[in-house]
Amino acid sequence: MAGSAAALCLIPRAAVERAEVITNANAPSVDGAPSVLASDRNAIVETTAGKIRGFTRSGTYTFKGVPYAAPTGGSARFMPPSKPVPWTGVRSSMAYGFVCPQEPRRGWARDELAWLFDWNDGRSGEDCLRLNIWTPGLNDGRKRPVMVWLHGGGYTAGSSQEQPGYNGENLSRRGDVVLISLNHRLGVLGFLNLAEFGEKYAASANVGMLDVVAALEWVRDNVANFGGDPGNVTIFGQSGGGGKVGVIMAMPAAKGLFHKAVVQSGSLMRQLTPDQSTRLTAAVLAELQLNGSLSSTQSDQLVELTVERLVAAGVTAVKKVAPKIPPGKASILDWIGWQPTVDGKILPAHSFDPVAPAISAEVPMMIGSCLNEFTMSILNPKLESLTDEDLQTRVAAKYGAGENSAHIIEVFRRGHPGATPVVLWELITNDFRRLAVTQAQRKAAQKAAPVYLYSFAWQSPVLDGRFRSFHCLEIPFVFYNTDVHASMTGGGADARELSAKVSDAWIRFARSGDPNHSGIPKWLRFDANHGATMIFDKVCEARNAPDREELRVMAEVNSKGESLNEVQYS
Repeated sequence: MAGSAAALCLIPRAAVERAEVITNANAPSVDGAPSVLASDRNAIVETTAGKIRGFTRSGTYTFKGVPYAAPTGGSARFMPPSKPVPWTGVRSSMAYGFVCPQEPRRGWARDELAWLFDWNDGRSGEDCLRLNIWTPGLNDGRKRPVMVWLHGGGYTAGSSQEQPGYNGENLSRRGDVVLISLNHRLGVLGFLNLAEFGEKYAASANVGMLDVVAALEWVRDNVANFGGDPGNVTIFGQSGGGGKVGVIMAMPAAKGLFHKAVVQSGSLMRQLTPDQSTRLTAAVLAELQLNGSLSSTQSDQLVELTVERLVAAGVTAVKKVAPKIPPGKASILDWIGWQPTVDGKILPAHSFDPVAPAISAEVPMMIGSCLNEFTMSILNPKLESLTDEDLQTRVAAKYGAGENSAHIIEVFRRGHPGATPVVLWELITNDFRRLAVTQAQRKAAQKAAPVYLYSFAWQSPVLDGRFRSFHCLEIPFVFYNTDVHASMTGGGADARELSAKVSDAWIRFARSGDPNHSGIPKWLRFDANHGATMIFDKVCEARNAPDREELRVMAEVNSKGESLNEVQYS
């Protein structure tokens, strides 16, 4: 899973000089070892619920597992979040809190994938509405930009700690920003639509997103004591986290709680309709043998079920309800799983379909994707040997035989000379790029706040380079963590150099709404006519509509719905 001289002047000179010389292996003390200060008299901050104590590492204050809302188990299950229960004394906040209960991660069964991502699945529990804070200063009267990270994993998996690249220490230190990450309810716990069973459950289909709103309210009420500016909050997220950013932008309850937004490989512009989420709910109740009308007694049973059984029922329900897609035909637009529901109130309409939400028209955005995204060789190394004939067969099966498939391959080959068949297949099927362009077009059409579009094209060298620019690769670059997550990036000077350029763009955007800085070419605002795109690679390059012909040919042949069909530059 970040300028002008004026923007630079807003950063203390010492911080700027320090940012130019440190590496992103966590900053060492004078003797070369990380300096950690953990004391009953250090890093104590007052919050609206009580005092918390964290620790200091190499000069950065860190707090983990801080409750931003009350536990969500028992009678609070399926209910909107409520304020955290106040405590007396000083609460220790040094370790990550509970993550939302979820399906066990299947990636552990694949050794290379487990090594690559180096997951930390933590400990699960329904007391999971927790957040983490990294900041350079406390109670110092400063108004630092605040960056709030929303984790990926769709709306069903993941946490604020799952990847090493999520650690906020280096980005906080480099940019003199307050970095916050959070957990919220996922899957059946966050998005089970029980509205038809009484007013009590009116919000149940969207409580997972209301959790995020509650976290942003906590930021508004508390971040000043952590050296942050509640009037300058940027929400950013990758994959499902990017989708959550888009949804938050369309929620009336979130208006005014954030001021800038970044979507990384997550331009998911439509959510569930009530009939879709109702079908999912019916499948869950059937799995739990609670068929028919949900009486008050059954409602109590639903609340009293073990969380393990409830999560398992939610997983099974999705498998039963999901549409049957022929092999090779699947698209991210076919996904019907746990996610927010357009209920007309909490989420009045689809987040970015058919237009960008008017409620956040004045919020600047950055939007982008990785060049390859779901690289085929991550799960099947043999696909590196894909032949031209194999490619033609795959394209014909997905998009139509004859001249249709031949034309698609011809256009992509012309745009990427020398690309192997497997790479061409990855580029042809990269829905995230097309969705990112569409989302940028819809944001730009508002003619209000600026939008900046990027493509992350740097290729990871690990495992002989066959993972290329894969889904999630940009995250350690954004967080200035390429050495911290070296299994993903390979570590070293080249990755670190690009990480400086990427993280500085995110930092400058959070500070001013403009990602430009002296380390990259001039990054123009996106508009549909020119399609300005920043390409992050070994050599960063600003280009207009770099894949114009590719988007046009896919718009002509793709039949997956209007969100993809209309994707093309004017």
